Amino acid sequence: MNQGKYVFAQLTEFLPRRVFDGMVEKYQGNRYVKHFTCWNQLLAMIFGQLSNRDSLRDLIVSLDAHSQKSYHLGFGKSVTRSNLAKANESRDSNLNPINYN
Repeated sequence: MNQGKYVFAQLTEFLPRRVFDGMVEKYQGNRYVKHFTCWNQLLAMIFGQLSNRDSLRDLIVSLDAHSQKSYHLGFGKSVTRSNLAKANESRDSNLNPINYN
């Protein structure tokens, strides 16, 4: 049944947010971060995977096409290629959802 939400937002409701936030606290993933949090990074990467994007540039082009809906999709203000690249490079890989035990 339609709840007035986008399909992507409905899918991300199943993610264990409390568990993820616990991992972020444990590994201090949001240290020195103002806007582009680990949660935003996770949502952007999930969106790229589900939409079958080949590169960060391709992902950003796709996100820019949906920029009017970014708040409702859960991305926050905006996702830029430089922010996403820096986050992927510098954040601890232990925040990877596959590592949840």
